Amino acid sequence: MIEVHPEFVVDEHQNRKAVLLPYDEWQRVVEEMEELDDIRAYDEVKTCPSNSVPFDDAVKEIHKGQVS
Repeated sequence: MIEVHPEFVVDEHQNRKAVLLPYDEWQRVVEEMEELDDIRAYDEVKTCPSNSVPFDDAVKEIHKGQVS
């Protein structure tokens, strides 16, 4: 779990309107969100195995696209 130290921006009624984080903590949050996106994409692909392509075929297609 990422440890964060948020500071809150509040309005005149003390309602929270925004959050401030130190930049390095924000970077860690973004990295974790990107990793979660990758995990979700992987999980989605695993539920549709009919769309899979053998690795060697995929590499050939990639190389063919770069040559053209």
